[in-house]
Amino acid sequence: MTAIMSVTDVGRSFGGFVALAGITAEFERNKVTAVIGPNGAGKSTFFNVLSGVLAPSTGSIRFKGQELKGLKQHRFAHLGIARSYQITNLFPHLSVEENVRVAAQALRTRYDILRHRESYPELPQKAEAALAQVGLLHRRGRRARDLAHGEQRALEIAIALVADPELLLLDEPTAGMGPEETKDMVALIERLAADRTILLVEHKMKMILGLSDRILVLHHGRLIADGTPAAVQSDPEVRRVYLGQNDGYA
Repeated sequence: MTAIMSVTDVGRSFGGFVALAGITAEFERNKVTAVIGPNGAGKSTFFNVLSGVLAPSTGSIRFKGQELKGLKQHRFAHLGIARSYQITNLFPHLSVEENVRVAAQALRTRYDILRHRESYPELPQKAEAALAQVGLLHRRGRRARDLAHGEQRALEIAIALVADPELLLLDEPTAGMGPEETKDMVALIERLAADRTILLVEHKMKMILGLSDRILVLHHGRLIADGTPAAVQSDPEVRRVYLGQNDGYA
């Protein structure tokens, strides 16, 4: 297996509370890996550690062989790691294209984000390419707040894509979506997975079982299962943990 990212004995504590404990895993290139678990299992903390939002209390995180522990969050994006968030995080009064262009400009320079866009002739092309990938190029002139919920989530992914990430982390990308919007998002993730590695947290198990190449299951901050959807679905410990949970296999 060719791993793009590996975590070794990763833990994260908040005072006396252990949110993650001794997690070791590798993430294969150009595969879709889902992280699941009951509420409070540590999924969001794990994602925050993997994306640089939180530093691990213990252990090691390596991306393409480089140790990430101790790096600032903005360095993760420059190395090829991008993420979306569970809660929509856009500039609502800016246009769709402006939201993506601002993100691209922020990557271009940390200290001169308000420099006139004509000074960066490559930014419109990058914005257009990202919007085309998520199917929003025809919405480029609309304000972000006027998009449907599913389109806003796709715009967030477009913002992440301007960094040209090799590893894309998606935090509950279908949260709040109905069946049709969920179907569209699944199709988008499948397209994006053709040439990049994707990690996602999700609660919709039928979607996860059909979309993922691999599933990691967390419970009380510990990794209790790691395998194919079929293997995880039949794992007795996983079935016990999910028994009676709202986000189970139904």
